[in-house]
Amino acid sequence: MNPEIHLALHHARAAELRAAAEAHRLATTSPAPRGIRTRVGWTLVEVGLRLATPKPAALAPSS
Repeated sequence: MNPEIHLALHHARAAELRAAAEAHRLATTSPAPRGIRTRVGWTLVEVGLRLATPKPAALAPSS
């Protein structure tokens, strides 16, 4: 195969892969949470996780 043709095919394929990666990145990134409803929701999630996490056993006082 002619090296120039091979290089052109390589550049075309690399451009396709970059475009696909960029499309995937744009599809998976979510905007920053906004609004009071979202903030209250995440606060409730935090509180729920704290309540659901077992507390470590208290150390017994040494005698």
